[in-house]
Amino acid sequence: MIETLAKKKQRASKIYNLLVSTYPAGNKCYLYYSAPHELLVASILSKNCPYELVNTVSKNLFNKYHSAKDFAYCNLESLMEDINSINNNTIKADNIKHACLNVVEKHNSVVPHNYDDLVALPGVDYITGKLLISEIYNIPNVVIDTHMSRIMILLGFTRNDNTINIENDIIKIFNKNIWKKLTYLVIEHGRSVCHSIQPNCKVCILNRLCPSSSF
Repeated sequence: MIETLAKKKQRASKIYNLLVSTYPAGNKCYLYYSAPHELLVASILSKNCPYELVNTVSKNLFNKYHSAKDFAYCNLESLMEDINSINNNTIKADNIKHACLNVVEKHNSVVPHNYDDLVALPGVDYITGKLLISEIYNIPNVVIDTHMSRIMILLGFTRNDNTINIENDIIKIFNKNIWKKLTYLVIEHGRSVCHSIQPNCKVCILNRLCPSSSF
């Protein structure tokens, strides 16, 4: 039986409420930062890298580099060494330095709020651009990371594997005012229960609302 959009919205609302009650602190960004330029740096580091490792490296990094200018005019070899536990550290160090240089020299040291300007920065792609504009400037967006795409497919809210198409499916089902929080809640659920290799459906709070559940 085909689930109508109205029925999907009803199920989505129940799922969201369960996630909120289960993860009361799950509405925070999964990357450690205390200033916009730090989130820019952390988001560049996070590509294909576990958030836990990124946050560990970021905390040390931000104790050494205190501003976008510090990153922009830093010694590249030193920055590479500072993030050597991160995958593709040479490429990411170069992207961080030149992204911050762009912010300093073209945007008066302010991380741009325009999406097109954000994705023009080295190391910033579609996903990280959405994260930055949503988190820094509170502009509603759904961030489709690996957890979001995988879990939304399992929940039957999309059949697509393309980021933009997944996003288009999700924004039709969930209310705009919860997009940002939804992203963080789903990521937390993916890290805690709905693992990529072996989802723990038995203890999952969503197992009665998830068409992919084995329980």
